[in-house]
Amino acid sequence: MRVESYATLAEAARAMGPDAVFMAGGTLVMRDVNAGTSASRIVRSADPVLTEIRSTGDGVSIGAGVTMAQALANRDLAFLSSVARSVGGPQVRNMATIGGNIFAHHPYGDFAVALLALGARVVLAGQGAAKPLEDVLRERGRSSTSPIIAAIEVPRPRDPRAFAFAKISRIKPKGVSVMSIAAHLPREGGRIRGARIAFGAMGPTPLRATAAERVLEGQSLDAATIARAAQLACDGLDPPTDALASAWYRREVAGTHLKRLLEKMERG
Repeated sequence: MRVESYATLAEAARAMGPDAVFMAGGTLVMRDVNAGTSASRIVRSADPVLTEIRSTGDGVSIGAGVTMAQALANRDLAFLSSVARSVGGPQVRNMATIGGNIFAHHPYGDFAVALLALGARVVLAGQGAAKPLEDVLRERGRSSTSPIIAAIEVPRPRDPRAFAFAKISRIKPKGVSVMSIAAHLPREGGRIRGARIAFGAMGPTPLRATAAERVLEGQSLDAATIARAAQLACDGLDPPTDALASAWYRREVAGTHLKRLLEKMERG
């Protein structure tokens, strides 16, 4: 195994190939290396852009190398503090990066669920305009070479009460998730405009619950609307069966957990 370090992300992107893996925090990459990964090269970069956090007016640009601990300490990311805090324990949060979380397969990747609900966009090294996170998740694993993420552009909720996140775990406080849910429900005149709900562990990547979103769109967040959204929580989703839970169990409880999250948002 050879480790290659580059001063800039552009150089690191050019060095990538099917025999290489990019490492930021290393919480997942080093586990794979120790297990005997097929990669023969580890590519790294010390580019300072990876650790930048910049306010962009209506949002925040987060360098892909920003750790969960750094996110917790930054006031511009206060709306994501509960999400960052749910990732592992202090040791993991000191190393795990936000960019790396986008490539983390279940039972990890809870931060990516929150980013998906918020409509985040991803800036890839060596490429032009940012692209929707949904596209990056859809393409994840389809290429022999994974792209290098430079930054994630996250819209900031205008009302902090419009965003909520829940991690469902059997072990508290540091257990892995059976599933995770994030909801962003902006409201205008008491009506929901631009509803976004995302689930983790309900498919091969974090996915949006579009059927539940359609029920919520244009409605007030009341008991009847919440009940209808909960009934459709699993429509279009294909949860896996794994060591943590069966697909049947996830389908059975997804609506209940979504209902609880929406009721919490209703109460403000």
